[in-house]
Amino acid sequence: MTQEYPYQTAFVRDLEARDIAQATVAEYNATLKDFCNYLEHFNPTYQRDHRINQLQTPDIEQYLSMLLTARQVQNQTYNKILSHLNVYFKFLFSHNWTPYLPTLDIKSKPLQAARPINYQWPDHLAAWLTDERLHWYTRLTLLLISHGYAIQACLKPDFTASLSTNDWSTNERQFLEGFQAFVGPLQDRFQCRDWFLKQRQATDPHLTLPGLHKYLRPDEAIVGFSLSPSVLLQGYLINYLRRHPQQSDRDVIQALHLEPGSIDYYRRLSQRAD
Repeated sequence: MTQEYPYQTAFVRDLEARDIAQATVAEYNATLKDFCNYLEHFNPTYQRDHRINQLQTPDIEQYLSMLLTARQVQNQTYNKILSHLNVYFKFLFSHNWTPYLPTLDIKSKPLQAARPINYQWPDHLAAWLTDERLHWYTRLTLLLISHGYAIQACLKPDFTASLSTNDWSTNERQFLEGFQAFVGPLQDRFQCRDWFLKQRQATDPHLTLPGLHKYLRPDEAIVGFSLSPSVLLQGYLINYLRRHPQQSDRDVIQALHLEPGSIDYYRRLSQRAD
């Protein structure tokens, strides 16, 4: 396995020995890869020789502060990342691979009250698509989610190759014509026909989920609701269920590409929606 951060093989082996789920192991790997990538670019202590055992509390606080200010993560996400780092450094300390526990004195953040899910946004999609205050990627995100697509799938290479828009509405196709004028030069530059592309030269031209959030987050002040793709998708699913109250579970699962076990959860959400 290619080492994406120091002692990754040993750390993953330790997690797996404790029967940590593979999805959770993947989350640890993603956190620590991002952490070390940030250090490599912005932390002088780590830049000198990439020695993880030289990091102290201010170095960890620098990264966590960036998450809050630049990426504007929610406190729940902040706490999960801090927990990942804490487990990792405790592991290193237990093997004498670092003399410090740099996360020991860093406190978690209080959980924020959950924002209500806006399930009405799909009803106003036509207006959002023509609102030029919103970035093209914000409007494209709204459009794709309004057709039931999870944004993680939309960001994958070759997503557009299998996407059919023939039955989309006239105003949606008009939006795509305008969007093509925006994305066409990027597609030509990168020789890639996908839609979510970086605007600067890169080996991999595909926009990442954190990269997409950089476009979505400023536009929340315009629309007045969360543009988190996962929250938008929940709103879309609730909207669909409220519009099709008599549809069978089987038909809903097929139409919305849901896991069978999740239908009851979304039905309850739709029933609680005002």
